[in-house]
Amino acid sequence: MIITRTPFRISFFGGGTDYPAWYRKEGGAVLSTTIDKYCYLTCRYLPPFFSEVKHRIVWRHVETVSNIGDILHPAVREGLQYLGFDDSKGLEIHYQGDMPARSGMGSSSAFAVGLIKGLMALRGETVSKHELALRAIDLEQNVLKEDVGSQDQVAAAYGGLNVIRFAQNGDIHVEPLALPPSRLEELQASLMLYYTGTSRTASAVAADVVANIPGKQDLLRKMHALVDRAVGILRGKSDLDEFGRLLDETWHLKRQQSARVTNPVVDGIYQKAMDNGALGGKLLGAGTSGFMVFYVKPANQVQMKKALSNHLHVPFKFETEGCTLDY
Repeated sequence: MIITRTPFRISFFGGGTDYPAWYRKEGGAVLSTTIDKYCYLTCRYLPPFFSEVKHRIVWRHVETVSNIGDILHPAVREGLQYLGFDDSKGLEIHYQGDMPARSGMGSSSAFAVGLIKGLMALRGETVSKHELALRAIDLEQNVLKEDVGSQDQVAAAYGGLNVIRFAQNGDIHVEPLALPPSRLEELQASLMLYYTGTSRTASAVAADVVANIPGKQDLLRKMHALVDRAVGILRGKSDLDEFGRLLDETWHLKRQQSARVTNPVVDGIYQKAMDNGALGGKLLGAGTSGFMVFYVKPANQVQMKKALSNHLHVPFKFETEGCTLDY
C-alpha cells in the first residue's frame, strides 16, 4: 500500500498572475507557503478476492465499479487513464483531508499531486518534485479542462515558503525563501487562519477571473509587483508589520478581479478583523468563500479571537517537505 501526504497552501501575493492566459503573455509570480494540514491518499492494487468489484474509490462517496471509465471522481478517473492504468488490475484509492475541499487551500491540486505521486509509486516509478508539479498542472488544465492556475500544484509538490515564477515561455521556477529562523517564527506567529464556514468550486470563480484578464492588465501588473515588495520586507530588517499592511493592499486589488471574488459575508468578516487588530489579510483561493488569513500582531490576537468567535480559528505551522510517500 502506498500513502501520500500532500500539504495545503496559503498564497500571500501574486494570485491571478499564475493563470497561463496571463503569464504566457507577461510572466507572473506568486509568494506562498505550505502548512501542516494535509491531503492523504492511499493507493493499492485490490486483492483478487473481490471478484465482484474491480475498482474501489473512497472519497465523499464510496464507489465500486468494474471499469475505470465508470469512476465518478473526475480526477481519479482521468488521472488513472492519464497515467496509463487499465482494468487489468483492480485498484483501491482512499482520500482523507485535514481541511474541507473547495475552501481556497489548494485542495484540488493537492489531490492531483498526491494521486499522481501515489499511483506512480505503486508501479515502482519515482518522479521529481518539478515533474510532479508539471504533471499535475497538465492533468488539471489540459485533461480535466479546469480553470485553475499553476501555483497550487507547484506549492503542493515542493512544499515550503517559496517565490514561484512563471515565464512567458511556460517555464516555472521555484525560489525557496530562506529566512533567519527568528524572522520565520515572527511571521508564523503573526498569521491567523479562519474558516468562513462555506465552500465553493474554485473553477467557477476562476473562469470569471480568467475571462476578465484582458480588461484587468494594470491590476495584474500591480499584483505581480507586490510579490517582490513582500519578499523585500521578509528579507529585510524593517518592521514585519509592513507585510501585514501589504496583505491589505493585495486584498483590495484581488477583489477587483471579479465581482465574484467577495461578498457581504466575506467583507463583514474582513472589516471586523481589521477593527480588532488585523493589519491586513485576504480570502484564500479564487474567491467567494472558504478560508481567510490575517496578519495580527501577537499582542492583539486575544482580541481578534473574541471578535471572530463565531468563526473557526485554525492554528497552523509552516511545513517544508511538500508531497511525501509513506509505504
